[in-house]
Amino acid sequence: MKPVLSRPQRGRIEGARFLIPAAVLAALVVLFAAGLQRDPSKIPSPLIGKAAPAFDLPTPQGTRLTVASLGGAPVLVNYWASWCTPCLQEHPLLMELARSGVKIVGINYKDEPQAAQQWLERHGNPFAVIARDRDGRAGLDWGVYGVPETFALDAAGVIRHKHIGPLTREAWQAQLVPIVQGAS
Repeated sequence: MKPVLSRPQRGRIEGARFLIPAAVLAALVVLFAAGLQRDPSKIPSPLIGKAAPAFDLPTPQGTRLTVASLGGAPVLVNYWASWCTPCLQEHPLLMELARSGVKIVGINYKDEPQAAQQWLERHGNPFAVIARDRDGRAGLDWGVYGVPETFALDAAGVIRHKHIGPLTREAWQAQLVPIVQGAS
């Protein structure tokens, strides 16, 4: 036999049913608001201080690029794509750095080879070598969230810094120059 509830008791139970979803919604709003206050370029990478993840990617010349071929000198590894608007924003700085002797390895990320080639012909090629990561698997191993992302490796192939977003002159001076010049 079902217990008979008084009208005030039924009202409290029915009101509680609506409070639970409202409380969950309020908690989600607080979490999202807190997330919006964070700078996405400051996402820490668990790879800092560790050897660069292994990869074996094709180059446009028909050779293979591996992480072993990056060692011996400091290098910037730049994930980029022809469809990436922020990549175009950082491109003049990359061209300038390449002209000044900085070794930059380009990883063309989730891009069509012909589109990438046309983009480089139009804007210039700052990369000492380019590899293609068409399916993004190497990018996953490196923790790439999107392009552009730039990693600074020391001469031993250890990741010393990860820059998310377009590389700026300020970031170059403050964070990457010491690594590229071997002072890490």
